[in-house]
Order: sequence, then C-alpha cells, then structure tokens
Amino acid sequence: MKLSTKLKISFAVLIIVPVLLFSIALVLISSLKLREIKSSFNANNTSYETLINPAALVSEICESEYNKLLDAAENEPYLFDDYGFVDEINSELSKRSSFLIVVRNHECVYSGNDRAQEILSLLEGIDYNGNTGAGIYLGDSYQVIVNVIDFGTNGNSGQAYVVMCIDKLVPQMKMLIFDGVVGIVLILIFTSGLFITWIYKETVSPINKLKLATYNIKNGNLDFEMDVSGKDEISELCRDFDSMRRRLQENAEEKIKIDAENKELISNISHDLKTPITAIKGYVEGIMDGVVDNDEKMDRYIKTIYNKACDMDKLIDELTFYSKIDTDRVPYNFTRLNVTDYFNDCVEEIGMELEAEGVRLSYDNEINPDTAIVADPEQLKRVINNIVSNSVKYKDKEQSVIDIRITEDKNSVFIDIEDNGRGIDAKDIPFIFDRFYRTDSSRNSAKGGSGIGLSIVKKIIEDHGGTITAESTPEVGTIMHITMLKHKKLRPEPRRISD
Repeated sequence: MKLSTKLKISFAVLIIVPVLLFSIALVLISSLKLREIKSSFNANNTSYETLINPAALVSEICESEYNKLLDAAENEPYLFDDYGFVDEINSELSKRSSFLIVVRNHECVYSGNDRAQEILSLLEGIDYNGNTGAGIYLGDSYQVIVNVIDFGTNGNSGQAYVVMCIDKLVPQMKMLIFDGVVGIVLILIFTSGLFITWIYKETVSPINKLKLATYNIKNGNLDFEMDVSGKDEISELCRDFDSMRRRLQENAEEKIKIDAENKELISNISHDLKTPITAIKGYVEGIMDGVVDNDEKMDRYIKTIYNKACDMDKLIDELTFYSKIDTDRVPYNFTRLNVTDYFNDCVEEIGMELEAEGVRLSYDNEINPDTAIVADPEQLKRVINNIVSNSVKYKDKEQSVIDIRITEDKNSVFIDIEDNGRGIDAKDIPFIFDRFYRTDSSRNSAKGGSGIGLSIVKKIIEDHGGTITAESTPEVGTIMHITMLKHKKLRPEPRRISD
C-alpha cells in the first residue's frame, strides 16, 4: 500500500471511526439514562426526545393525568372545583415526582404539595399568554417544570398547574453530558492508540530496521538481511537499501578474492621470475669465474642465458596483456576471417614449432570453404597458441599428439583442440579457467606458469561472443571445445521488375 493511500486511510479513520464509535456510545448511554428516568419517575412512555426536551418529559411522564385535566378543562371545567377529582389526579402525579396546583380567580383552591405557594409566587411574574400546555421552567432552588392548563369560563379565571420536580432529572442530564465527554475522550484515546500502532507497524518499524541496517554498514557489518514486507515507498526503500547492502557485500567479497589472487599472482611471479634469474645469474657467474674454457661451452651458456631471458620476456608480456584484458583495454581489431584459410596458415606455423618439440600435429577441417567468422586474427591466434603451449607443457607420452578439428552447424563453428597429455583431474575441471588457478601445485620451473593463460583464453573467446569448455581424462588427455558464431552475409533484397 502506497504511503499516500495510508495517509488518506488515516485521515478517514480519524474522522469516521470516532464519529461512529461516539454515536454508538451515545445511544448506549442514552438508553441507560432513559431506563433510570423510567425507574425514577414511574414512566413507561419516555423516548430519546425526553433527554433533549425536558418540557416534553412532563407530557410523556404524566400523559394520562395530563390528558384528563385537558379534557376536563375543555368539557367539564367544574370538575376542578371537585376536591375528589383533583386529589385523585394529584395522587397519580405524586407517583411521578409531580403534583397539582389549582388556582381560581387568582386564589389557590387546591395545593398538592407544601411548596405550592412558593411556586405560585414565582409564577406571578411570568406571562404565558393564556396558552394551555405552555411549559415553564423554574430553575432556582426548586428545579421544576410547570405546565399550565387554562380552564376559565364565564369571565372567571382558572388555571391548573402540573408541576414536575426535575431535581432528579437534572443530575442525570449532567451525568449524560459528563458521560458523553468521557466517552469522546475514551474513543479518541482508543482510536489514536489503534492509529499509532498501525503507523508504528507500517512506517516506524521499517524505518527502525533501516536505521539498524545503516548502523551495521557504518560499522562494517554487511552480513545481515532486512526482512521487510509491504508495498509502500518506505518498504521499497528498505528493499533497495538491502539490494545495495548485498551489492556492497559482493564487492567486499570480490575485493577479498582479488586481493588473495593478487597475492597469489605476486607469489607465482616471484617464483617464476626467480628461477630463470637464478639460472642466468649462475651462468653469468660461471663465465665471469672463467669456468667456460672453450667456444662450444661459451656458446651453450649464452644460448641458455638467452632462452631464460626469452622466458622472462614472455612471462612479462603475458602479465602485461592480462592487465589490459582484465580492465577491458585490449584494442580488438575485428575483421571477417575465412576459417579454412586462417587455420591453414595457423596450423602450418604451429606445426613447425611443434615439430621442433617432437610433437605430432593432426589437423582435420570439415567445414565449407566459404565459412567465415568475425574475429581479431592476432587474439584468436593467441588463444590457439596458449592452448597448444599448455598441451606441450603437460605432455607425458613418448609420442605426444595434438589434434585440431574444425566442424560446423547452421550457426556456429566448432574448434576442438585435443592432446594425449597427462590430463586434468575432474575436481580441477570447473576451475581451470579461473584467474591464477594452477593444477600443478608444485610449480616447478618446467611446468609452472603464472596461472593466467587459460583465463586469458576464456576472456578473449567471450569477447568474441563465443564459449570455451574443457573435457579431460587423467592419463588419457584433454580436449578444449571452442564455439564461435558464423558470419552471416546479408541477403540482398530481390529487385522488383516493373511492369
């Protein structure tokens, strides 16, 4: 859920939920108060209107007696002079905290309560315009509501006053207001609590996780994971932050690996350079000490020194090229190569070198003479030379054989280079193309090397859009499988012959 949606929901919750809960609470509280009023005033016809219109309370509570008095005022006004009639009415009213006062020609002829005279004195200054049913509230020490019934006839004035004591009702009304205020406060506290809990869970909790993650990263700890659910902006930020953390962790692990490889490279280079330098130093010291006493021996010493220097130069060239290819600074010169012509020349050149090493070269080309690829001739030759050099380096048979086979399918050219050397253990096959990996742990001078030859081969082939894999059987030999994409000629669109 988006953060903007959460804010909208929060706004709605803060408005709708309190109003809804307060309405429910108000109905419940009002129901309780109505029960109390019914119990206190012995009234069965009270309604919610009673709580907001106290004047209506008299009519509802004293409805039966009030109707009798109205009927008498309209039809039989002489009944108000009948003590039995008015006393019976007063007896019923007294059950509802009410009483009756009858006034004829401004004189009290019937008093249903000892407070009648005081109430009449308060009513003298009030003009109700002779309206029967008028409700008058006296809010001094009495707290009563007086309903007036006018029954005057033939020039004689007459008023019946139904007096309801609301001293019990007022506290209940006050409690209703107090309960309402308390209800509003409790509802707001409840709603706010729910809202704060939801906001904390959905917003503050992910922020706290993000804060903890930044603290861990600041202290160099990248080995943790942020478990964040949700689809809002903060959750997405946390997931992006966790992705950054994983990237940093990968970079840190890669740096540790590179540092280890660099240390191993330095160790390998130190060993591989030390061997020819030691040999050169020994032969030079022999010449300086006069050990060489004839031209033939001198010639052998000089050739040996030259060969060792060439080995060092080759190693330095290999390292220089690796540095360029590892940082993608090799200026490839891609061109269209005819596979048959290119490998015919390449095999002829390699064959002469292998013949000098006592290795027999076999070459089999089964592709169409017109098949072409797009490649850098110099770098592709480096690939072939590196693989062949490895085969020569690890030969262990009296008659070593290297077989180069070239085949094709519809889209690719396959180059297989096979030897009958000592092979590679199955556990080493997955790693032979890794930087600085060496299957020869002894690193003797004859078969050492920097361990970057095959990694260079793989990088060059991949930069050409191809793949290289190895297959080997110990004591039987090794096959390198190279796959490269064919160069496809664009077919010219057929010309349309106009009518």
